[in-house]
Amino acid sequence: MTTFTALTTISGEDAAYQLSEALEDLVPEPTGVGVFEIEDGSGLWEVAAYFLEYPDAGALAVYSALHDAKPFNISELPDQDWVSKVQRELAPVAAGRFYVYGSHDADTVPAGKIPLLIDAAMAFGTGHHGTTLGCLRAFDALCNAGFSGGRVIDVGCGTAVLAMAAAKVIPDVVLASDIDPVAVEVAAANVAANGLSGQVDCVVAAGFEAPELATGAPYDLIFANILKGPLIGLAPAMAQNIVDGGHVILSGILNEQADEVIAVYVESGFNLVENSSIVEWTTLTMSKNIPI
Repeated sequence: MTTFTALTTISGEDAAYQLSEALEDLVPEPTGVGVFEIEDGSGLWEVAAYFLEYPDAGALAVYSALHDAKPFNISELPDQDWVSKVQRELAPVAAGRFYVYGSHDADTVPAGKIPLLIDAAMAFGTGHHGTTLGCLRAFDALCNAGFSGGRVIDVGCGTAVLAMAAAKVIPDVVLASDIDPVAVEVAAANVAANGLSGQVDCVVAAGFEAPELATGAPYDLIFANILKGPLIGLAPAMAQNIVDGGHVILSGILNEQADEVIAVYVESGFNLVENSSIVEWTTLTMSKNIPI
């Protein structure tokens, strides 16, 4: 099936989402619209629309002008099974005690490793990206240091790979939340595929004010593999919703952004436990200070 893409860039998150919503009224209508931050410090966001028919170039030009975006670049994607292609190219990943694999590599799980089945899907987090891999390694290190359970939440869970990793090693129910309903659907399917139904609860929620998240607080461990901006914005809420001595594992942070994130969390009452990087991505483990 032939797919066409229309890509543009625009300044600011709000403007990007306004444009993405407007694109849903196009004829022919897009099969999907995505909004992505360009992580180079420019403040630009990419808006991508996908079509099964060649899109209306004139209408796209009008939308880009009205929203002060760059002209759309329209291109045709090759006709191929993208999920199968990704599955073939994604090799299994070992991260400490954990082993992330696709169903096409089910026969490669080593003895003694904790398996996490994640097939290529729409949501973020197969375990191959430096941020997800960094979080899994950080959690493995935390377990090696004595973490054995408690209330755990994976904020911005994507595929729920981090929530599932926690559920595989602790006896408590783990909460996985995401603002994207599609991600939550994918997460729930992954939870079922890994035999963790009843051990991981997947909910659509933003921040900690959602009832399901507020009820579960305070947490002993919070995963947040998102982006620098949301991480900084969530710092006060993280401090309010975690036990004294509890840990946060943070990623989605470019190496050059790490000092800023650390400073904000230190100001919110955390101290740095571990700072690790994989290529251009940093993962931070921090603990909530215990009052003296």
